Amino acid sequence: MTKNTILKRKVISCFSIALLFSAPVVLSQNMGGNIAQAQNPSAKKSTSVKVPAMRNRVYTQLARAQKLADEGNCLEGFDVLDEVQDRIDSLNSYERAMFWNFYGFMYYGNDDIASAIDSFEKVVNEKAIPSSLRLSTLYSLAQLSMQLQNFDQSLKFLGTWKENNPKEMTNTQQVLFAQVHYQNKQYKQSLSYVSKAIEQSETANEVPKENWLILQRASYFQLKQPIDVTRVIENLVRYYNKPKYWLQLSAMYGEIGEEEKQLAVMESSWQAGYVTKSTDIITLVQLYRYHNVPIKAANLLAEAIDNGKVVAQEKYLDMLAQAYIAAKDDEKSIPVLIKAAEIGETGKFDAHLAQAYLNLEKWQLAINSADKALERGKLDSESTEGNMYLVKGMAAFNLQNFEQSLVAFNQAKKVKSSAKTAKQWFHYVEKEQGAKQKLAMLN
Repeated sequence: MTKNTILKRKVISCFSIALLFSAPVVLSQNMGGNIAQAQNPSAKKSTSVKVPAMRNRVYTQLARAQKLADEGNCLEGFDVLDEVQDRIDSLNSYERAMFWNFYGFMYYGNDDIASAIDSFEKVVNEKAIPSSLRLSTLYSLAQLSMQLQNFDQSLKFLGTWKENNPKEMTNTQQVLFAQVHYQNKQYKQSLSYVSKAIEQSETANEVPKENWLILQRASYFQLKQPIDVTRVIENLVRYYNKPKYWLQLSAMYGEIGEEEKQLAVMESSWQAGYVTKSTDIITLVQLYRYHNVPIKAANLLAEAIDNGKVVAQEKYLDMLAQAYIAAKDDEKSIPVLIKAAEIGETGKFDAHLAQAYLNLEKWQLAINSADKALERGKLDSESTEGNMYLVKGMAAFNLQNFEQSLVAFNQAKKVKSSAKTAKQWFHYVEKEQGAKQKLAMLN
C-alpha cells in the first residue's frame, strides 16, 4: 500500500484542502498557493534562473485535482495526483515543484506536518522554479518546523530565506525570527529582532502589536534586565491598558526599588477597579502599611473582609487589627481582636486586646485579657509575657488595687525584657501605696 493510499484513508474532510488553495495564506501571507498560478509561470520567473513552462497536460491534471478537492471529492483528487506521480520523472522542474507544493498543502490540511515539510523541501530542492515560490516555501518550512518545535531547523530555513530575500524584512517577519530565537533560548537575538519590529512600528506612528511587546518583555526577563522589563510593561499599559499590566507594572516598580511609583500605580489600579483578587488586595494593604498610611490599609482590608473578597481568617484579622492600632484607633481594633481571639489557638490576640484596653483606660478588661493571654500561652515572645504583667500592674494601679499591682510588677521583674520598667513601676506603686496609707491614718 502506497503512502498516498494511506493518506487518502486518513482524510476527514475536504473543505480544509479547498480553503488552502483558495486562500493561500494559511501559514503566512507569503506561503505559496493556488495551482492556477501555473497558467502564467513566467510572471514569477527569477532574473537568474530560467523557469520552464508548465505543459498543458500537467496543468490540466493538477487543476482537475484541485477542482475535485474544492468540490469536496478529496479521494478522487488524490487518485488524480497518484496518476501524476506515476510519471513524475517525465515532469520538468517547475511541474515537479508545483506537484510537491500541491501535496505539501494536502498533507498540511490533514495535520501531517512532517510529511508537509518533506513535500515542501522537495519544492525548494528543484532548481528552475520562480524565486517567489522558493522564498514563500522556505518561509513556510520555517513556520512548520517551528510547529514541530524543531527550532534549529526553523532557523536554518529562515537563514536561507533571508539570504535570498531581496526586500527589507517586514515587522511580522522580524517577529517570526524573534519567536524562533526565543524558543531556541537565544534571547539576545530574539530581543534584537522584536525590538527592531517595535521600533519600526512606532516610527511609522503605529501601535506595536501586543504579542510583540509581550515577547520583548519575556526576552528582557530571561536576560535578567528588570528595568527594561518595567519599561516594556509601561508601554503595555500605555497601548493596551489591561488590568493585568497595571498590576504587573506595580510589582516591577517594587522589584526595581521605586516604591513610591509602586504604591501610586497599585492605588490607581484599585480606583480603576482592577484590584479584585484577594492576593492583590493584601498587596495594596501591605503597601499602605509600608508607606505609613495605616488608616487606608485598615479601611481597605475592613471593606474587603466585609464584602467577602478577603476571607476573615486569623492572619488577615491580625493584619486589620494591627492597621487600626498603627492608626491610633484602638476602639476599632477591639471587635477585630475579639473575633481573632475566638478563632485563634494561642493567647496572641488576647495580649493585643489587653494592650488596646489599657490604651482605652478600660482597666478591668485589660486585666481580664492579660490573664487570658497568660493562661492560653504560646505568646509571640518572652517580652510579650513580660508586657502582660506590666499591663496587669498598670491597670490594677489605676484601679487603686496596689497589692495586685505590686504582685504583677514582681512577676514582670522576672522577665528580662520587662525587668527594668517593672522595677521603676514597683517603686512608684510602693510610694503611692505608702502615701495613701499615711493619708488614711491622718483621716
